[in-house]
Amino acid sequence: MENKNLRPRRVLLKLSGEALSVGADGILNYELVTAICAEIKKCVEAGTQVAIVVGAGNIWRGRQGGEMDQTRADHMGMLATTINAIAIQDTLISLGAKAKVFTAVSMPTFATPYTRDAVDAALNDGTVVVFGCGLGSPFFSTDTAAVLRAVEIGADAALFAKNIDGVYSADPKLDPNAKKYETLSYQVILRDRLKAIDLTAAAFALDRDLPVYVFALDNPENIIRAASGENIGTILHGGNI
Repeated sequence: MENKNLRPRRVLLKLSGEALSVGADGILNYELVTAICAEIKKCVEAGTQVAIVVGAGNIWRGRQGGEMDQTRADHMGMLATTINAIAIQDTLISLGAKAKVFTAVSMPTFATPYTRDAVDAALNDGTVVVFGCGLGSPFFSTDTAAVLRAVEIGADAALFAKNIDGVYSADPKLDPNAKKYETLSYQVILRDRLKAIDLTAAAFALDRDLPVYVFALDNPENIIRAASGENIGTILHGGNI
């Protein structure tokens, strides 16, 4: 039987689309994307295997579709995540890292169709894997895609890099008394319907006992700190409190 302690640490990094566009004239702040990718490269050089799920809030979300058919609106969001994924791949390669995009929807001209075994082989080869198209199904968020892929590839933790430095009891921009949590259980998130991560993602992470680190992407160095297990935001867990 394989001893998991002998293999390299493996993490799933969820990058917020909105966070990738902070300070940009268009959909991406390439100076920020370059800084993020440089930290991801450092993680790999330190021996951590990194897979990435990227959101598309900087381009399109299905719920922006208004009167559109929800499935088609979500299909647009899946395509938007692939734009971001290819941008991250290109930046990583330009920095000298190995990177490969896998998509849940077949588009072989642009990326490799997702299979778990192919992703596992790429990670073991030191390649950064970038997932596009979420889960390839409408109605599921990239938060849910991130926790499912994390469990599927055997990640030790999921790291959610956002444009806020953790999870709060209320919106800190609107409520000066909002409390920031250092740790937070999935049971509390589900009970109180907290906007920490998508509730479907929280339920699945609870069921599979997957720890999720939520932290701010404003300082890209936070990625390597979170990948090392440092609590720099809020840790979501399956405990009772």
